[in-house]
Amino acid sequence: MKHYLSINDIDSLHDWVDEAITLKKDPYLFESLGKRKTICLLFFNNSLRTRLSTQKAAMHLGMEVMIMNFGNEGWALEYGDGTVMDKGTSEHIKEAAQVVSQYADIVAIRAFASLVDKTKDDAEEVINGFAKYATIPVVNMESSVGHPLQALADAITLKENETKKRPKVVLSWAPHPKALPHAVANSFVQMMKLQDADFVITHPEGYELNPELTQGCQIEYDQDKALENADFVYVKNWSSYSEYGKVLSWDTNWTMTQQKLGQAKFMHCLPVRRNMIVEDAVLDGGQSLVVQQAKNRIFSAQLVLKKILENL
Repeated sequence: MKHYLSINDIDSLHDWVDEAITLKKDPYLFESLGKRKTICLLFFNNSLRTRLSTQKAAMHLGMEVMIMNFGNEGWALEYGDGTVMDKGTSEHIKEAAQVVSQYADIVAIRAFASLVDKTKDDAEEVINGFAKYATIPVVNMESSVGHPLQALADAITLKENETKKRPKVVLSWAPHPKALPHAVANSFVQMMKLQDADFVITHPEGYELNPELTQGCQIEYDQDKALENADFVYVKNWSSYSEYGKVLSWDTNWTMTQQKLGQAKFMHCLPVRRNMIVEDAVLDGGQSLVVQQAKNRIFSAQLVLKKILENL
């Protein structure tokens, strides 16, 4: 595996999940694999779990870690070909990616969607620019349209908690005061398409995700109906895709409550707005898997890094 840019870079989700669960039992088993290797983590946006979990994963593998908050420490990058750089950008992605390649063996990047220009966001300028011009492997720590490390951690969490062969898994939209990207939801949908599960997406009308990604998925606009007999409920907000980046509704009737959840396990990628996305009783109760999901972020990243290191 050269890069890990999307969930589609996984050749066998079942095998990867099993391997990640094995890694959890002895995290330092492959500590020598990354000896004298360096990973550079570039953050164009804020992070807590992604930064710490990826750093911890690299440490488990014996790697050195360099971190740069590109948003306030690096030069503003230009991505277009043939651009006359007489505006705000100071450095082109062509040079930046090649220079970083001289300093590290792997580069991992986090860069959110602007939610202003759909075409530009779908083009994934930052992550694809590095993948095009870097001479080292590139790892997606969340991009404009995907969060494949989170989706892999979610798959691990589902496997660790499933009690039947074909569980019912519901992805439910929830209200949020800000416009949020589609990355987590997109990658979760892609991951669930690889699972043997009864999968349902529920959201208000107008909040349909990219139809190319949800093709073949069951979509239910009645949240209560969607939640019937659910085994896992993954709650996440996202802004409108058709009216790109807009908040069309703050309907708090979609907030996840203990009553709605029933006997299902609750999942969320964090951070989460309490009593907006989900009520306290759910987060603080025994059905919440959010902390376990966060821990599994270490092992999703570690597995990806391990597979890349084995091919260097």
